[in-house]
Amino acid sequence: MLFGLDGIEVGIIIVFLTLFAGILSGFPVAFAISGSAVISFAIIAALDSAGLLTHAAVDSSSAEYAALIAEGVRPDAISVFRYPDLPRYENVLFPNGWEQALDRNIGFMVNRMNERVLAGQSIETLLAVVMFVMMGIVLERSRIADELLTTMAKVFGPLPGGLAVSIVIVGAFLAASTGIVGATVVTMGLLALPTMLKNGYSPELSTGVIAASGTLGQIIPPSIVIVLLGTLAGDLYSAAQEERAQLVGCSDALTYLGEPAVVSVGTLFQAALLPGILLAGLYAGYAFIFALINPSKAPPVRFENSGKGEVITRNDSFTWFLAVPVGIIGLAIGLNQTNLVGSQSVIVDSFTDAGQTASLRTRVSEDCQAAMIELHGMEAWEQAVAEQAAIDEAGGVAAARALSDEERAALVLERVDAAAPIGTGLAITAVLMGLMLSIARGVAPSQDQRPLMIGALGVALMLVADILFISPLTTPGFTTLIILIPLAVAYIGLKRAAAYLAANEIMRVVFPPLVLIVAVLGSILGGITNPTPAAALGAGGAILLATYRKLKDQGESGAMVLLTAGAIVLMLVIGVNFDMRLGQEVVLLENRIAYFAAFTCFLFAMFGLLWSCWVLTTGGVLAPVVRETAKVTSMVFTILIGSQLLNLVLISFGGEHYIQQFLRSFDNEVYVFILVMLVLFVLGFVLDFLEIIYIVIPIVGPVIYGGTFDPKWVTIMIAVNLQTSFLTPPFGFALFYLRGVAPKSITTGQIYKGVMPFIGIQVLGLMLLAFVPGVVTIVPNLLN
Repeated sequence: MLFGLDGIEVGIIIVFLTLFAGILSGFPVAFAISGSAVISFAIIAALDSAGLLTHAAVDSSSAEYAALIAEGVRPDAISVFRYPDLPRYENVLFPNGWEQALDRNIGFMVNRMNERVLAGQSIETLLAVVMFVMMGIVLERSRIADELLTTMAKVFGPLPGGLAVSIVIVGAFLAASTGIVGATVVTMGLLALPTMLKNGYSPELSTGVIAASGTLGQIIPPSIVIVLLGTLAGDLYSAAQEERAQLVGCSDALTYLGEPAVVSVGTLFQAALLPGILLAGLYAGYAFIFALINPSKAPPVRFENSGKGEVITRNDSFTWFLAVPVGIIGLAIGLNQTNLVGSQSVIVDSFTDAGQTASLRTRVSEDCQAAMIELHGMEAWEQAVAEQAAIDEAGGVAAARALSDEERAALVLERVDAAAPIGTGLAITAVLMGLMLSIARGVAPSQDQRPLMIGALGVALMLVADILFISPLTTPGFTTLIILIPLAVAYIGLKRAAAYLAANEIMRVVFPPLVLIVAVLGSILGGITNPTPAAALGAGGAILLATYRKLKDQGESGAMVLLTAGAIVLMLVIGVNFDMRLGQEVVLLENRIAYFAAFTCFLFAMFGLLWSCWVLTTGGVLAPVVRETAKVTSMVFTILIGSQLLNLVLISFGGEHYIQQFLRSFDNEVYVFILVMLVLFVLGFVLDFLEIIYIVIPIVGPVIYGGTFDPKWVTIMIAVNLQTSFLTPPFGFALFYLRGVAPKSITTGQIYKGVMPFIGIQVLGLMLLAFVPGVVTIVPNLLN
């Protein structure tokens, strides 16, 4: 053995030392990873051929090994770490020669590239990365972040620590729109740091809050980290749970767990929402408390006002910004709970539902039964047995069968009787209109309020019309005609409300990106679509926002952008409410008209987007955005390819299996998870999140995702842990980004000192997530 170490241990050390040397060499990381894989394999192969690397494996033919098997110990649980006294035999790392290992690696490489990069199931989700990156870069280059920061500073500046609080809010906005740590930290450092220093803020608080807020992009959806980690976590969790089920004697994970072993990126977005908001709130709270304790280091700042703004009293603010909106939302929730608002769909299936199965599968082997009782408890098992017995007595699970016309008609009538008087879609529309009218009333208290009152009357008439004249059997065309009249009345108020909101600086700056973020995240969190179409919506919306901003800077009209956005919204509304399938035997005239209208909106929207791209191209905005997007996404995919090659090198000489055996040698999975988190924390000093996700997670993932922990909780804990690592001196990536744009008067020591309280907040957040996992799981559980 070389240096008294096992050959596999030496091989692992060579791989990671070569990787670190390649990264520190100054070569682009994407190519350094591939090069380190080739170089490390060559070194290991040379040492193995020279007989310098030998592996002491457990002798499976020994009497001691046979005795353990006879005692019921599973072969996969027998390792040199758990049973160090077992007889061993020495063997080279490549028993059949490195040539065969190289040939096998090349074959595996081709298959993995096809599965994970070119044509696999995860490629659709990876496409979301391209569009989320483009969305963030467009918003960054169009100076929307600059406007956000200036406006928030005017709002919160007069408060103690108000500038720092505004940094956190804008950082959360940018995190939700870019998802890229480096871009957020650099943008905030360039825009906010000089302003904070000029207004008397201490360098420590200024640099600390900027670095910490920039890392929110790691966790707040739509985080690129969550997208990439989610595509990998789904595969790892599914495979690990299948292996876990088979090891305990069950046929598959569905039998053992009682539910499918799946986790999606959309679910992870839901899980990350509350922790991200929580961390942002803790950051802002610390800044405010710091200012109260040290007023001279975070003084209130008043920015010059143009004098054109409305004077809004505290009473108006409370009434129209808080009381009325909360009342509208509360009323809608209350009506929904009493079934006055709900679904009016009368669509029924052509077949009956299959009979209800037992909560757990009970026809399993004895080993599987024992494992399931240990996992779910005896009470759950006995309940499943009783359910299965009742099913058997009834003749088994009823198979689905075709419904007769009479049965379908009866089911339709049942749904008509059970339908709520007000449809969910119309209720949501009314709530949004009401909120818009309320906020407009609050921001313009001295303006004419009669149009807003007319708009509110139109909203009320729309709900009354739904109750009196629209039933679940009313056709979409007739429904549209009925709603058009009160909608026209409401439009009077909504048009004036839009003018009032546009005249308010805060609403004009915050509202457009907020709508875009809500549209993107809402479609994902609400389960309407998956991340890829939502990312496309975000990229298109960012282009329209940037175009509108560009036109306004040039003194031109942005009507074309508004019409394009309206066409997109109208197209979606028509698609939801009308049947667009023209290939049916009978197609109603109203559906043909709706299809023509939707297709017209689609063509206009495409023209508007292309026109917007032309405006940005001639304005010198789009070309840099496309280049930067191509640069970032090509780096992501090149790192993905290189990391697969590096993983195959580890697999070729047994390194991956060796590390997993070591982790599985611990009897407590909590200890294993803590150890993995510590390793990831340290690796975060020298590796970016891409390298950690694609190199380290595939090695440790089968262990940490193969236990009893919730995969959503595991993934969010990893993301927050990496976020903490990127803040920690002396190697945190966020600190390097900030150091690169900070003035020379700011010392590295001040940056390190400034982030220390926020590291403490991160650790506090990690402990909270560890001891209260519900913070992660509550949103997915409520939405799903």
